[in-house]
Amino acid sequence: MDLFQPLINHVTARVTLSEEEIQAFVSCFKVTRVKKRQFIIQPEFVAKYRSYVVEGAFRAYVVADAGEEHTIQFAVEDWWISDYSSYIFQQPATMFVMALEDSIILQIDFESEQKLKAYNHQFETFFRLMAERSFAGIQRRLISNLTKTAEQRFQEFEQNYPKIAHRVPQYALASFLGMTTQYMSKLRNTRLHKKS
Repeated sequence: MDLFQPLINHVTARVTLSEEEIQAFVSCFKVTRVKKRQFIIQPEFVAKYRSYVVEGAFRAYVVADAGEEHTIQFAVEDWWISDYSSYIFQQPATMFVMALEDSIILQIDFESEQKLKAYNHQFETFFRLMAERSFAGIQRRLISNLTKTAEQRFQEFEQNYPKIAHRVPQYALASFLGMTTQYMSKLRNTRLHKKS
């Protein structure tokens, strides 16, 4: 399998590129294989890369002073992940990003991304579109957290992201949705009883 093909498909679905431009784009990425439970970003170290998931699953999370973990983001195939504040501003990270499965990612470093944007307006457009979609997603999640019950948030997530809901550990999904693992188990059991 050409590991770069999913990324090429991802980019060309959003912007029109010539063969030469596609080659220029993918040449800036490196293939990284990551073992389950391996970290690709840790607090206090600058996030050097933006990562595109070819195979596998990741979780970005923070740890509060009291020790509770709060999941910020998941990423599976055809998704991107990083500590974006650290990556964009090249400052120390505040998040952990860990592989939930053995994974393959394509990584671009900050300097290469800046060069790509300067080299071609289409690359600038692509990264802008990604940033816009990411911002819209964060806003939707914030509004959902403020206006919906835990049960509604759980149902919404299962409907919108069924692959992720049944693939990531329950404790990670519970912390993403702002509830305890016990409460999520109760919700799942209630749903199962209703179906049967």
